[in-house]
Amino acid sequence: MAMHESTSHRASGSTPFRFSHFPPAVWATAFATFVAFMGIGVVDPILPLIGRAMGATPSQVEWLFTSYIAVMAVAMLVSGVLATRLGGKRTLLAGLGVVVVFATASGLSPNIGVLALVRGGWGFGNALFTSTALSIIVGLSLGGMGVAITLYEAALGLGIASGPLIGGWLGSHYWRDPFFGTATLMAIAFVATWAYVKEPPRREPARTARDILAAMKNRPVLTNALIGLSYSYAFFTILAYSPLTLAHLTPIQLGVTYFFWGILVALSSVLLVNWLLARWPATSILAVNLGCLAVLFVVAGLVQGSGLLDAIVVSGLFCGVANALFTTMAMAVSPFSRSISSGAYNFLRWAGAAIAPVASGLVDQAFGVHVPFFVGAGMLVVGTTALLARRGVLEGAMAHERARAG
Repeated sequence: MAMHESTSHRASGSTPFRFSHFPPAVWATAFATFVAFMGIGVVDPILPLIGRAMGATPSQVEWLFTSYIAVMAVAMLVSGVLATRLGGKRTLLAGLGVVVVFATASGLSPNIGVLALVRGGWGFGNALFTSTALSIIVGLSLGGMGVAITLYEAALGLGIASGPLIGGWLGSHYWRDPFFGTATLMAIAFVATWAYVKEPPRREPARTARDILAAMKNRPVLTNALIGLSYSYAFFTILAYSPLTLAHLTPIQLGVTYFFWGILVALSSVLLVNWLLARWPATSILAVNLGCLAVLFVVAGLVQGSGLLDAIVVSGLFCGVANALFTTMAMAVSPFSRSISSGAYNFLRWAGAAIAPVASGLVDQAFGVHVPFFVGAGMLVVGTTALLARRGVLEGAMAHERARAG
């Protein structure tokens, strides 16, 4: 029942964040989450280097993200099911092991086609991991859903922040080194997970892929996920495409840029969102936040040089709030189990994320380097409009699940 208390706990602040809420198994899972999301951003500062080294166009380079995220999205249909059959710990270990193998293979890839292919395998491993990590953290934490999501979002945000910094530092020596560095860190996370993580005391009953498909037919779940899809398109326009607009920067400079962007993602998802939820409803905050982010995307499409750099970094503030709210609402509106709720939401969300990188690269080649930001702004306007039109559905579902839990 704790899963249905997320929004109310975060809004009321009745369960403050304390380190004592998290046993060693939770910290080990949070560390693995940190490393897993670090692996997403580690490629950012070396995208221009990869393009030059392999003679690839912007759209070809963007396949490194699209193949990764597309496989990850499809794998979400089965990863949550595997977790209920194999157990959370085994699924985590399988995901981490797969990432170690394919991150190493990425560093050994001879051309852009092979690199995009093995990045897809990396995405499969990450799907096994991410669909299970949140469920493990929630199931083993002692302070309820609110503080568990806070820890998860902190690990996610810090991972996204650290990935570009590590990628820029290692990539300044050789563009293949960030892949080997990520594989090493994932191997450490594998050992930590094996040593410390245990199954939650209440293991979910075995599920099938039909359960996830059934969850996607639920109106509030589908509504939240589709709005999340439009936002994820914009999010990965920043994370996966915008480094190509800053190709004049060195890998270290790019790494520092996206490190500060990621720090804002982490701080706003952990601190700012709780302050906001204590004062306004989640749907109202999200609508204003997405609208502000759309304006910022328009600014990014109009400016150049340091102005573009500033717009990219500041967008992290709004991305962190959106990440936390969508994760919270994915659980709070759903009558299904944690793994099924997470799988259904993440399948649709990552589908939007998969389209963004390669679409942005093609738009860049056809219309110019700044036009993808206008497309991202348009996707955010669509999402904001849908949220305003359907906020009653989402608020009604959250109220119903809170009453049912109570």
